[in-house]
Amino acid sequence: MATNFYFNPFPINQITSEQLLVEDLVIEAMGIYGMDVYYMPRSSGDEVDLLYGEDTLKQYTSAYPLEMYLEDVTGMEGDGDFMSKFGLEIRDEVTLLVSRRRFLYTVNQSRPNEGDLVYIPMLQNFFEITFVEHENNQAMYYTLGRGRGGNVYVYALKMKQWVFSNELVLTGNAEIDGQIRDAYPRTKLSLAAGGSGTFVPDEIVYQGANVATATATATVHNYVSGSQLFIYRTTGTFASSTQVKGNTSGAVWNVSATSDTSTMDNAFEDVIDNNRIETEADAVIDFTEHNPFGEA
Repeated sequence: MATNFYFNPFPINQITSEQLLVEDLVIEAMGIYGMDVYYMPRSSGDEVDLLYGEDTLKQYTSAYPLEMYLEDVTGMEGDGDFMSKFGLEIRDEVTLLVSRRRFLYTVNQSRPNEGDLVYIPMLQNFFEITFVEHENNQAMYYTLGRGRGGNVYVYALKMKQWVFSNELVLTGNAEIDGQIRDAYPRTKLSLAAGGSGTFVPDEIVYQGANVATATATATVHNYVSGSQLFIYRTTGTFASSTQVKGNTSGAVWNVSATSDTSTMDNAFEDVIDNNRIETEADAVIDFTEHNPFGEA
């Protein structure tokens, strides 16, 4: 016995007006009950390690505002805060639903991809997509038949809390870029007396005749007047006894010394500090000895 055609008129190869109505209602419901997030697609700068199947440097240079619905209404899933031999690990996981039509219209991308990020302003945190469920989702399993294009109105994005690994995050969104700014490792440039000008936070600084031919470039994190300049996202090596110049401020100072171990902590790895470990080890082991570990 087949289903009743008068109550189940949903052809397998076309979309009906009833299906479009359901999709419209889903989008409206997400606008009412969902939350505003930013979708951040991953790019690789056209450099992919085909042997290991990974990006040599992940880049996130754009952020698209989207409304998504939190499926885990009872809270975070996953292992939560987990103490391992490597220290404290945050293993929060979450599932968000996003309209397929709204995603295509906003991001102009065929589907969400694993490895892309979602920034949730309410949590002030980043989540990495680990799996995109496009079919068998408990919330929207083939409502009103299959239809052309699958007739699944949403993607379910299964995500875990993102662990920062010095990826380039420069979206142009002040909130997003500001959240990640303090996570970058920084280099301290000690400045010699006699320079001129005041470096501006987040301006480009460089060594050389100009930015295009510079031997080293970086972004200003903060500037201690006349004595120290902290920089991040460094390309090249800033050498001592050379000038560092500000591309926006026009400031010019001579570098007397450089150090890249002054700030080892960041917002994502607050229990890891190699500089602190080295300092504590120096108090235990006498490295002035030729061989501090034996008599040979």
